[in-house]
Amino acid sequence: MRAVVFEEYGRPAEVREVPEPEPAEHGVVVRVAATGLCRSDWHGWKGHDPDITLPHVPGHELAGVVAAVGGRVTRWRPGDRVTVPFVCACGGCPSCAAGDQQVCERQTQPGFSHWGSFAEYVALGHADVNLVALPDDMPYATAAALGCRFATAFRAVVQQGRVAAGDWVAVHGCGGVGLSAVMIAAASGARVVAVDVSPEALALAERFGAVHTVDAAREPDTAAAVLALTQGGAHVSLDALGSPATCAASVGSLRRRGRHVQVGLLPSPDGTTPVPLARAIALELELLGSHGMAAHAYPGMLGLVRSGVLRPDLLVTRTISLDAAPAALAAMDTAPGAGVTVIDPWS
Repeated sequence: MRAVVFEEYGRPAEVREVPEPEPAEHGVVVRVAATGLCRSDWHGWKGHDPDITLPHVPGHELAGVVAAVGGRVTRWRPGDRVTVPFVCACGGCPSCAAGDQQVCERQTQPGFSHWGSFAEYVALGHADVNLVALPDDMPYATAAALGCRFATAFRAVVQQGRVAAGDWVAVHGCGGVGLSAVMIAAASGARVVAVDVSPEALALAERFGAVHTVDAAREPDTAAAVLALTQGGAHVSLDALGSPATCAASVGSLRRRGRHVQVGLLPSPDGTTPVPLARAIALELELLGSHGMAAHAYPGMLGLVRSGVLRPDLLVTRTISLDAAPAALAAMDTAPGAGVTVIDPWS
């Protein structure tokens, strides 16, 4: 099969022929119909994830058709249309038993712990726990955006952030996950303030329901801007980018007893990130992490998508070929583009 492969961190990847995967006894092989290009893929390519073994194939948000099934799989068969959370759970640890598969103690992640979906085929483990059936009328490009960014934003806003109608919600960083959070928060009845350096991203945020935008390229103190726009601060604020500056701004933009949700990855040389905890103590803030969403939680989100309340299809702004993926991956830090880019491995 053809796949995007890199052999050194931060060095150009290339499309090459590699062996097709075989399913584990508990797993499947999926023929990839669409896979998203995510900033997390860029983090992996840069060497920010210690689980990656070189050479490597990135890609973790995908949709496609089951092509082969392991002997112990009972719920799936070849031809089924599926997607999968980027956190694939084991199904047997205490976290999984509690329904918290998104923090599974023996989790695997395509594109990180093993070869991913920037390829024509991808192997996925523990299929009976992790696969999600797709409605027949849902395009693969739309479904691919669900596995990481949209599902992650949905859980961050609805479950971790506990956003309610009338809340002020600040979203710092309007890439794929941030724009998803804007859309989901607005659909929940919240008043959203979107923060980004890109005018194109801010325009999309307004299209998806933001009532105010803050241009971080022009505004030196984005937290103060959010405090002013919300008459005292956001009830919930999300760092959807993942940087010390956006994390601090998110915490700084909260009102008393507000909730900060950290969604974007925060890589640093020593594994730590400064957080303004003095403010968290003084205002009794909640600081929460959000790490994907378990497969069993997808039906509620899919129902809102099918009803038209949520429109992840509008997030997809570009579709590229597998051959264009290496350059697009390398460009994510300096020119990530607005919205979600989807790769069609067969185009």
